[in-house]
Formats: sequence, structure tokens, C-alpha cells
Amino acid sequence: MMRRKTAVVALGGNAITKKGEEDTIARQFANTRESLRGVVELIRDGYNLAITHGNGPQVGNAIFRVELARGKAPILPLGICVADTEGGMGYMIEQSLKNRLNKEGIRRDVVTIVTQVIVDKDDPSIKEPTKFIGQFYTRQEAKKLAKNRGWVVKEDRAKTWRRVVPSPNPLEIVEKKTIKSLVEKGVVVIAAGGGGIPVYVEKNGALEGMDAVIDKDRASAVLARDIGAELLLILTEVEKVALHFGTLLQIDLDKLTVEEAKKYLKEGHFPSGSMGPKIEAAIQFLESGGKEVIITSIPRAYDAVKKKTAGTRIVLK
Repeated sequence: MMRRKTAVVALGGNAITKKGEEDTIARQFANTRESLRGVVELIRDGYNLAITHGNGPQVGNAIFRVELARGKAPILPLGICVADTEGGMGYMIEQSLKNRLNKEGIRRDVVTIVTQVIVDKDDPSIKEPTKFIGQFYTRQEAKKLAKNRGWVVKEDRAKTWRRVVPSPNPLEIVEKKTIKSLVEKGVVVIAAGGGGIPVYVEKNGALEGMDAVIDKDRASAVLARDIGAELLLILTEVEKVALHFGTLLQIDLDKLTVEEAKKYLKEGHFPSGSMGPKIEAAIQFLESGGKEVIITSIPRAYDAVKKKTAGTRIVLK
């Protein structure tokens, strides 16, 4: 039998919680079901898959609930909040996908693995955190919280402040052998949700958690590398990567080489708060042995992979 192709599909957190919509669990389930159409088609075509997902809106809400319960329930560290959203969102994706596969008569198992991701405890972001999380505050409120709770706070927008935490680079997936074994057996694995739980390795080999968040796309690239995937499919809000995005000079890109991606990244076409991490993840994956990265929107996922009529393809050369 021919070996099935292996892909990692990275769903954005906004695929499940959309801007401008009431954020109810029923709506999150509906959005989850909608986001899986392309995934089902890839499974039907015989792909072995691992699925990752963002959790920005969801972990922000989890932190807010912790703050509201302060003094009434135990304070949960950020790593636990990430783990909680990994499990909860993984459950939604797992159930929605399994129901759809059953309806289509496709016999594939689906499982969620709460995933730990190794980072360097001396990562530069530890001393200079930049990742905004949680609620918005006035300058006065933010400074008070920083003093009372040991937070680092920064101005996010004009006159609004937020907490910032480290976002270290992911180095390795702790559960990579288990995930790879399951994927090779045809099990669809949901893993590294929200970038995974950041952990570092003590001198004695023990793992220890860290109050930080990992970029989902960078973690997806590491997962794809660690399980030997050929394709990394990054699903976002736009159909194609573009130069001069959002201006009259916008140029949509059908294909990029790593060299071109590095050049445009250096020129500032891909901001750190939007397309930048996706391009960096693509470069990382391809330079570590991956064959292809496709960045596109959720509705065009299948067309981008199979028909090659959508999305931006990124290759080594």
C-alpha cells in the first residue's frame, strides 16, 4: 500500500470565536463544524492529519473568569488556563469532526491530546514579554494590577493597557512519539492547541510549567516537523498572503520561496501581529525538512490543497 500523505492543519482561534458575534458555546460549536469542511475532504482523500488550533479569545475569557473568581476560588496559573482551553476546544473539534465523519460514512478515529511544548527557560522573551493577553484597562488600573499582582503591563492601543506575558519559541513537542504513532495509524489527532502548554526541562530532566503562551503557528511548524509531515496548512481569515496588504497597492501572492518570504518579511510586509508569525513558521518548517506550506482561508482549504486554485504556496526553492 502507498503511504498516506501527512499534513498538519492549523486552525486560527478566530475560526471558532468570530469577531462581532456573541461568544456562546452553541455559536462556538457551529463555527467549529463550519471550519472542518476542508478537513473532512482531506480525510476523504486519504490524508493522515494532525489538527492544531488557536485559543486567543478563549484563553482571554478563561483568564477573565479567574480574575472574577479571585478570593472565592483558587487562582489558576496561565499554563493551566492554556491546558483547560486545549481540552475544551479539543473536545468541540473532536466531537464535531467525529459526528461529520460518521455522517459521511468515513471510518477514522479522532482523539485530542493535551500537549506540552518544550521551550528554553532563558528565552529572551522571558525578560522582555510582549504578548498581550486578557482584558483592557486604563493606565491607572493597569499600573495598580502590575503592583499588586506582579504583572507586566503595556499600552496596547491609545489609552488602553493590557497584561503582557512571554511568548518563547517552541523547541520540541513532548508527546511527539505518541502523536506520530497515532497519525501514522490513521487516527486524526488534535494537538498543540493554543500553541501547547509551555514547559522547560530542569537539570534533573523534570518538566516544569511556565507562565507564558506559545504562538500557535510556530508550534504547528514544530509539530509538523516532529511527526514528519510533508504539508503544513495554515488557515486564517484571508485567502492569500499579500504585499502592501489593505492598501490600493495590494498584491496577492500565489507562490513564495523561502528566500522571497525572508526578503518580504525583512521589508515589513508581514507584521508581527498578523501574518508575520505564519510566514516565520512556514520558513522554519521548510528549512527543517518540510515539503510545502499553504496559507489560505477556511472556505478555500480543500481547493488550495487539491485543486491548487486558491491560497499561497510556500516552498523551499
